[in-house]
Amino acid sequence: MKRLCFILCATFCLLFTAEGQIENILGDWVTVDDKTGQSYSVVNIYKGNNGKYYGKISKMLIAGTDNLLCTECEGKYHNVPILGLVFIQDMEYKDGCLQGGRLLDPESGKFYYGKISYSAKSGKLELRGSLDRLGWLGRSQFWKRYNK
Repeated sequence: MKRLCFILCATFCLLFTAEGQIENILGDWVTVDDKTGQSYSVVNIYKGNNGKYYGKISKMLIAGTDNLLCTECEGKYHNVPILGLVFIQDMEYKDGCLQGGRLLDPESGKFYYGKISYSAKSGKLELRGSLDRLGWLGRSQFWKRYNK
């Protein structure tokens, strides 16, 4: 009986912790270029009316980049301003992270599979873009919370 109670309590705690993570993921984040380490922009991650999650570039942090266009993008994203671009699209909250959607890389114009998770230990957000759904072929960026 004690073992059953322990298993039920542990399961409840894990589920409660995973459900609480979404509040840590939502909000404004400073993107950090993984090659240079320079802060690049502010992204607002939010829940859409359809219940899915999105990320929009709300502020550029490098002087002279406010008017950049998505020149490498194709279709409806071609020559769209990067400022205001919704590049995190159709993510679903599952197992404590956002996943299942897609990420648009404004520099290359390519779409990638995405996964976004929060690390309570570091206080940073990990955004993983990959060529495969499992996330094996890709790279990660670590973003810090934006303090206005």
